[in-house]
Amino acid sequence: MRFDLDLRSGPPFVNGGASGMLATCVIQPIDMIKVHHNVQSLDECESNEVIHFVFGGDRSNLLRQATYTTARLGSFKMLTAKASEANDGKPLPLYQKALCGLTAGAIGACVGSPADLALIRMQADNTLPLAQRRNYTNAFHALYRISADEGVLALWKGCGPTVVRAMALNTGMLASYDQSADYMRDNLGLGETSTVVGASAVSGFCAAACGLPFDFVKTQIQKMQPDAQGKYPYTGSLDCAMQTLKSGGPLKFYTGFPVYCVRIAPHVMMTWIFLNQITKFQKNIGM
Repeated sequence: MRFDLDLRSGPPFVNGGASGMLATCVIQPIDMIKVHHNVQSLDECESNEVIHFVFGGDRSNLLRQATYTTARLGSFKMLTAKASEANDGKPLPLYQKALCGLTAGAIGACVGSPADLALIRMQADNTLPLAQRRNYTNAFHALYRISADEGVLALWKGCGPTVVRAMALNTGMLASYDQSADYMRDNLGLGETSTVVGASAVSGFCAAACGLPFDFVKTQIQKMQPDAQGKYPYTGSLDCAMQTLKSGGPLKFYTGFPVYCVRIAPHVMMTWIFLNQITKFQKNIGM
């Protein structure tokens, strides 16, 4: 018996955004507790402080999911559906799924770039001296201030590296999920729950494996300091990648992979699991 893991029923963009936001609601409190558990014991906080600490979070994360994940998952489902029609309904080969994931990642990053910038600006604002802070009240206020003070196009400032990273990460995440789900269902004969969980785990691992090299280069660029002559070690991302490859080999890009995978994979898994449950619910109510 076949079951639909491709989520062709229901609005794919709404489903994608909702699943990403739900995954963030689950994962973000856990991440916050992990980050801050050595700073202050939750037992020492008042109950209302605990609730704000765990669930308050950065609302800009939800806005990012509402834009980025809505666009990338919705685009991926539409692209794969169109490709399947062109292929006379036959299963898509892995390279076509990868191309769909690559394109969906680029679309998602372009749509989500303003929310990503707002998130970064809000986090950075808290580290500035009081006199230099912009005092954003929320993500929408940050977007308004950036566009008003710097122009609308400033909302996409620095989106180039973000788009490239998203293309790589989503190629790994999206294509591997569909491919793994097809294999586990058709070749291993696994049931729906086992297939969804197993394919989600593979997807999370592949997303981390494809995304880390780009995050590694981005981190090196952000951390670099000029020498005594004022010269920076890298002229740009490509130069950083080439120097890293020459000095440390390909594995150098995967420094800290276990920690990175633990950070990325759970959100990917929860996104797919919620997406599957949303679609099942829609089918049950006749949507």
